[in-house]
Amino acid sequence: MKKILAIVSIAILIVSCGQKDAASIDKIIEEGNLTALRTKRTEIVAQQQAVADQLQQLDAAIASLDSVQKLPLVTTITAKDTLFNHYLELQGNVETKKNIVLYPEMSGILTTVYVKEGQKVSRGQLLARIDDGGLSQQLSQIEVQAQLAKTTFDRQKRLWDQKIGSEIQFLEAKTNYEAQKNAVDQIKRQLAKTTINAPFSGIVDDIISEQGTVVAPGQTPLIRIINLDNMYIQTEVPERYLPNITTGKDVEVFFPVLGKSSKAKIRQVGNYINPNNRSFIVEIAVPSNGGTVKPNLTAKVKINDYTSEKAILLPQSIISENAEGDQYMYVTSNKNAENIAQAKRVIITTGKTQGDLIEITQGIQNGDAIISEGARSVKDGQKVKILK
Repeated sequence: MKKILAIVSIAILIVSCGQKDAASIDKIIEEGNLTALRTKRTEIVAQQQAVADQLQQLDAAIASLDSVQKLPLVTTITAKDTLFNHYLELQGNVETKKNIVLYPEMSGILTTVYVKEGQKVSRGQLLARIDDGGLSQQLSQIEVQAQLAKTTFDRQKRLWDQKIGSEIQFLEAKTNYEAQKNAVDQIKRQLAKTTINAPFSGIVDDIISEQGTVVAPGQTPLIRIINLDNMYIQTEVPERYLPNITTGKDVEVFFPVLGKSSKAKIRQVGNYINPNNRSFIVEIAVPSNGGTVKPNLTAKVKINDYTSEKAILLPQSIISENAEGDQYMYVTSNKNAENIAQAKRVIITTGKTQGDLIEITQGIQNGDAIISEGARSVKDGQKVKILK
């Protein structure tokens, strides 16, 4: 305290002396002596420097004794190691490989449809029939001829085995029988084309052509069948994520229309990069959820492409950038009992982001106190008041 009083007394003395010097300065200026003017100026500059040094000492003394300092008010958050799962967010559509439209293989009138929309069917079940145009009658006639040819061949064969009759007769009977048998098989194959059978078990989703419609092979759609037991979501992934997207990766699936979420895994990763958009196809297995998930339903997927067991995540809003493009934030140290600490600027390196958080890969350690609110008004090395 005595030291402060002494400094204040000296300052007052200097001020009073300055008032006296002002009169002498006016006198020197009136005399117009250049040498005297320069000498006086040198004296005043020396006095000014002495006053500046003394003012600095006064400020330091006042700061050490002032109980109500105007320090920046800040809040801090503590950096902690945490498990960080980063997700790549994409959009895809539900698909199924068992979703087909059946077409006829033969022209004719659709005479009968045996199923209804929404009906469950089994593989091979008869769904519809097309008019055979008389093939059934032809088959009956040829089967009779084939039976006669078989009887004739059997008799000729028995005779030939007994060395009775000529070889020509035996060969003619054999050839005729085989020709008739082939004709029967051919007509049966033609008749098989007049029936529409289910290629797999599923549900009849749509009866496209009604009974009585004239249909043509490959042109007239008949029935759509869908199986919802083996559905998947197909999405396109940018090629830069190729090293991190592998079969078996965890996926979070959300269906906006249904408002439902589910867990899934990648079941297949495409081996072809589309040159048009530089992406590859990924298939994600998805359950039908009781039939609510349907083909072509839009889905949002989050694929886990990066995991860190000990990551430091901080809000992006507290990160600043200097003129050189370096990112930085402030940490506090040397906190006293009155929550007054010193701010230190730290250059950081960032990694992946997730929402409002960003991973700090370098510059921040576990347990560091990071200035959050008030960081914009803080300077490097400045003392701050930490609010609880």
